This record gives sequence, C-alpha cells and structure tokens, in this order.
Amino acid sequence: MTTAGGWDEQTPGVLRLPSGRLVRGRGLRRPLDPAAPAPSYGVYLLGKPPQAFPWESGWIRWPDFRLPRDRADARATLTEAWERAADERVEIACGGGRGRTGTALACLAVLDGVPPEEAVAYVRARYDRRAVETPWQRAYVRRFAGRRGRPAAAE
Repeated sequence: MTTAGGWDEQTPGVLRLPSGRLVRGRGLRRPLDPAAPAPSYGVYLLGKPPQAFPWESGWIRWPDFRLPRDRADARATLTEAWERAADERVEIACGGGRGRTGTALACLAVLDGVPPEEAVAYVRARYDRRAVETPWQRAYVRRFAGRRGRPAAAE
C-alpha cells in the first residue's frame, strides 16, 4: 500500500507512524534498490558531511554509537523531516541503518504522538528489532519530548 508521501509500506525499511506518515530508514553502506523511488528529502546522520544526493537533504553531525553534536539542530532537522513526511518521501539514514537511524525514527515517533518511553519498542517492532543500539541513545529518545515541551503532534 502506498500512502503518505508515496512510499510503499511493504518496502523494507519503511516505517508507518501512528498518523499514517511513512518514513524510510536505511543504511548508507547498502546500495539503493534501483527500482525503488528516490526520496524527495533525506536526513543523514553522520560524523562528517554526507556525499551529494540528487534530492534535497539535511545533515545532523552524529558520530557512530553517539548522540547528535548539536541537540537543538537535531531536533529542528528531525521536526522538519516529520512535517515533510506528511506529503513527501522522507528517508532517514546513517552508515548501518540501525543505531542512529533507529534513534531518529524513534524521535519521529515521539513527534507523532508515541509516548517517549514506548518509542524505542515501537521502532524495534516495526522497523528493526536491533534499532537504537546504545543506552544513551535510548535515554535520548526518552528525553526527546521534554526538550521543548509537548510533542508536536499533541500541540
């Protein structure tokens, strides 16, 4: 089923948020499926600037197994990705597609109304059972809603 933004929900890596928004998570070390549609917007979670992409993109300086260097910038970029996912094909990606990507997807789930203490389990059940790899990444997700008040979906 293709909905919100044009992703096919059955495609590996596509996560359905409670609002119906679809977001694709992936690992940059794996090649893109040439038959799959390209994202219209991507957010790349890397310790150094990403390669150039033929679509619009954002970058969060986020070293492997760590947390974003600038938490306010990360929140703004993830909020923009969540907003754009309502009608665009948004992807979130890091090197392997699990730790940082899973953490960012869990933060999008929080923005979409999933309680912060349930967001990691939500992403692990629907995206990758090993998503969000470190204790500090799990803590980051639990604190994400409190960084600027209530989640955007509840405002």
